[in-house]
Amino acid sequence: MSKIRVAVVGCGSISKFRHVPEYAANDNVELIAFVDPIIERAENMAVIHGGKAFATHLEMLAEMKPDAVSVCTPNNVHASISIDVANAGAHVLVEKPMAVTDEEAAAMIEAANKNSVKLMVGHNQRFMPPHVKAREILASGKLGKVLTFRTTFGHPGPESWSIDGRESWFFRKEEAIMGAMGDLGVHKSDLIRYLLADEVEEVAAFIGTVDKKDTDVDDNSSCLVRMKSGAIGTLVASWTYYKGEDNSTVLWCENGVMKIGTHPDDQVIVELRNGSIEKHKVGAIATNDKQEVSGVVDEFINSILENRTPAACGEEGRKSLNVILSMFESQATGRFVKPNN
Repeated sequence: MSKIRVAVVGCGSISKFRHVPEYAANDNVELIAFVDPIIERAENMAVIHGGKAFATHLEMLAEMKPDAVSVCTPNNVHASISIDVANAGAHVLVEKPMAVTDEEAAAMIEAANKNSVKLMVGHNQRFMPPHVKAREILASGKLGKVLTFRTTFGHPGPESWSIDGRESWFFRKEEAIMGAMGDLGVHKSDLIRYLLADEVEEVAAFIGTVDKKDTDVDDNSSCLVRMKSGAIGTLVASWTYYKGEDNSTVLWCENGVMKIGTHPDDQVIVELRNGSIEKHKVGAIATNDKQEVSGVVDEFINSILENRTPAACGEEGRKSLNVILSMFESQATGRFVKPNN
């Protein structure tokens, strides 16, 4: 069959390290366009991968009809660009957080449904081999019910990751809207929902700017989470883990404990109350320093080829977004908040 013709909107680090290489490695994809307001970035990608460079997504859509589009832009325009793309009849893969309000997320889902296109959110944590293995172990029932948990995502901040370093949009509130919570916290709200196959019932949060200078976006959050099942735990997102990244999750269950991403070689460790220990070497969780294939692009392309709803679809992205929006509401009001799920 003919290849899926893909355009990439936004040519920063997430495109450079994840989306574009993964599309280029997929035999079912032809990259046809790159879009960035700094046109040289789009042109550089077009030189390497073929296709044409554009300064805006509207120019690209006026000239071309891609089958699918990755939206890898600042958070504040995820929704508007995704809706334009869906209305042009193309499938949408949008980076997380999918939007900055629930109303935007709902409008994106409506546009995708109206135009009969796929909408997927780049929640790569649910595709990481240690997390897939952990969910499988939980589903087996050997650990019993999850009682408490902690899930953490912290690194030194976007300075070393973003293509623009300290001048990145990540630090400009009008474009980012949210900081570490939108960058990292939403990954963990999605992960805990995925691992436990459960929804978040209620949250409380401290969110603030603890150490980053000259920015209004949050660099740290510590949040309490209660699931519908009754499990309680903590969710932490930080841009000030200056000594190095932590992307780990620990689940304390009726029959033992499961540690995910706490050991460099044994990515999933199960310690049962009867004294037995299982260690699973299943492949690493991707980090900014060590890129791994995310699984997101392949899932997106396969969902198109197989004409099925992608994992991390728009509805899933909306639920994970609502968890962190509720955390911001808790910080603002000093109250426990129930997500609008």
